[in-house]
Amino acid sequence: MSEMSFEQLFNEGKYDVSIHNGKIVTGTVIDVKDDEIILNIGYKADGIISKSEFTNMPHVDLTTLVNIGDELQVKVIKVNDGEGQVLLTYKRLAAEQGNKKLEDAFNNKTVLKANVAQVLDGGLSVVVEEARVFIPASLVSDSYEKDLSQYAGKEIEFIITEFNPKRRRIIGDRKILLSAERAKKQQELFSKIKVGMVVDGIVKNVTDFGAFIDLDGADGLLHISEMSWGRVENPRKLFKVGEAVKVLIKDISANGNKIALSMKLPENNPWTTATEKFAIGTVVTGRVARMTDFGAFIEIEKGVDALLHVSQISKEHVEKPSDVLKVGQEVTAKIVDFNLDDKKISLSVKALEEVTEEATEEETVTE
Repeated sequence: MSEMSFEQLFNEGKYDVSIHNGKIVTGTVIDVKDDEIILNIGYKADGIISKSEFTNMPHVDLTTLVNIGDELQVKVIKVNDGEGQVLLTYKRLAAEQGNKKLEDAFNNKTVLKANVAQVLDGGLSVVVEEARVFIPASLVSDSYEKDLSQYAGKEIEFIITEFNPKRRRIIGDRKILLSAERAKKQQELFSKIKVGMVVDGIVKNVTDFGAFIDLDGADGLLHISEMSWGRVENPRKLFKVGEAVKVLIKDISANGNKIALSMKLPENNPWTTATEKFAIGTVVTGRVARMTDFGAFIEIEKGVDALLHVSQISKEHVEKPSDVLKVGQEVTAKIVDFNLDDKKISLSVKALEEVTEEATEEETVTE
């Protein structure tokens, strides 16, 4: 500077003294720190971009986004920050361009894709070329989601349903896309499934009365009575959310919006051969599955429960089954009644005891 006057430097084009607030300039990155970028903008002082003026994405290291030598188009915020440096903004200029893109997307109903910048109490904030879009919690998914933290940093698709940058109100909607996609899948699903088909599904929710199975297009209900050929006490002990299952299409409603499912597959029906295996007079051994005041149900084969009435538990008087039996206990009894149509089998320990006593008496008389 001592050898060349400022006028000479200006005339040679090394400095541009026409810089003013709001001017758009192009600069070359000469240094990058994690929280600021320094640019040579052809002015007597370097330009500075702080992290908050570079991006709306929080918790980022600028050194991972910008390299020395990169050229950036920026806008001047302040020619002199009091320390002789020029304050610049990259994100405000980018946001202006981003707003134009959002406006076009709003008018044309264009599907946009962007990463979630922040998870807020009321929804998600995404950034499109430094322009912020808010997606309310009610428009994030086509089903209720209590915890939105799973979307942090995730790339999602959405459309712009409200565009008012003057009021800083730009609203995105992801739900409408998911609903449309689900409707398409539902139509495809109902066009190919029929009653009697066995299909793959994923357990979506489990309740006291059954489980809802996602069939990739629609949910079907697997009622507790259709989970097994035997009795099921608690569906939650059988199924877990996310588990893959094979289910039988038992029924499809007339309006096509409800699907009834079953896991009672014909080939696994234990009653198919029950007539031969459980004829009256047959002695069987099983375990106590559950008890009532009037008797105990004995599982004599997986899916086949037989009733041991309280009056048939013993020759001796029994007030209630729990006085002499407990769940899981092994019991040997004689089949005294069989009804295939109603799928009912009656047992008797008492009858077995009587036969044993008669045999003992005969042996005694013979001797």
